[in-house]
Amino acid sequence: MLRFLRIRPESRRTLVFASATHVWSDLFFALFVPLLVLIKTDPDMDLSFTEVGLLRSTYAGASAVLQVPAGFLTERLGEFWLLVGGNIWVSAGLVLMAAAPSFLFLLAATLLGGLGGGTQHPLASSMVSRAYDERARSTAVGTVNFAGDLGKMAAPALALLVAAEYGWRFAVRWVGLAGLVFMGLSVFVRRGLNTRTPAPDETNVHGDGDATQMAAFVTLSGVGFLDSATRAAALTFIPFLLVEKGMSTGQTFGMLILLLAGGAVGKFVCGWLDDRYGSVSIIWGTKALTALLLVLSLATPRIAIAPLMIVLGIGLNGTSSVLYGTVAAFVPPARRARLYGFFYTTNETGAVLAPLFYGIVADVLKLRATMVLMALLTALILPASLPLARYLHPAVSVDRSRKS
Repeated sequence: MLRFLRIRPESRRTLVFASATHVWSDLFFALFVPLLVLIKTDPDMDLSFTEVGLLRSTYAGASAVLQVPAGFLTERLGEFWLLVGGNIWVSAGLVLMAAAPSFLFLLAATLLGGLGGGTQHPLASSMVSRAYDERARSTAVGTVNFAGDLGKMAAPALALLVAAEYGWRFAVRWVGLAGLVFMGLSVFVRRGLNTRTPAPDETNVHGDGDATQMAAFVTLSGVGFLDSATRAAALTFIPFLLVEKGMSTGQTFGMLILLLAGGAVGKFVCGWLDDRYGSVSIIWGTKALTALLLVLSLATPRIAIAPLMIVLGIGLNGTSSVLYGTVAAFVPPARRARLYGFFYTTNETGAVLAPLFYGIVADVLKLRATMVLMALLTALILPASLPLARYLHPAVSVDRSRKS
């Protein structure tokens, strides 16, 4: 932790800026999750589970479309302006969604607004990983990841306090307008950030050749795909499971807050642990826990749902900090923005396909069978992550020798 604090001021400011934009970005996208319960029952919408999954998949899918182009563009335009511009785009999209008179209009607005989300994750991760390359990189990336969950936790709170009282359109409209104001004001902090563009010939100390680096990156991306699929599907359908257990809308939103609070803790703690212990062991621990608790949630009585949500959140979200921090171990600084773009696009593909797939399964086999299937597919992450051990072992050894 002391290594994390002994860092240049501009690097710390970069971490704060990236974390602040991540709070807003994740709020923009997470707000849709609790509001789907209200949107589904809106008389103008009257949605099936398949249409609910389609909305969620469209929003996530749209955010993945521009991640790779954003990674390439940042090498010319810089990360800062693309990061701010993308979040302004999403904010404006939310205002448009609030005016949707029908499902088709909402679907189109969701697609358009979601496109701007392609800049946040790859560019913020690239910016922070480079600022903290000398020490505590996974802790820093985990901190940015944790900050996003603050936005996720705010989403069900807003849904409970605002949307339940004034309607989902009111909540979406005013979050979008507030985002526009914040992103407009953020342009005044640019001079104090670490925005150095790495030279094209800078290489990464961790890899032992392009082929090895790319093999590790592909393996890591596959694990990220499965992890994101589980996370997106669970966040989409757990609220409906809670409603099926007899919880009110307010109680369901409260459980979502606890789920996301556990996720925030998991992201920060797992990022810190990744700087000290093996990544594969943390992946195994978090994903085995997730698979087990997804099944147990079916039989858990209402009185025990709250602690289960907290622990499930840790398992569900903690893995991502390990994966995001590990990307930089195999990618040279000069190529980091573009390859983070590829990595997050792979992750978002899982987030796009999973809600739609599980929505169709839920319409056919019912919700409880869907949760069991979700747990089984989550367990696939365990064997899929094993090849990472042979790539990470030399990387960790070199990294520790450099720090010592």
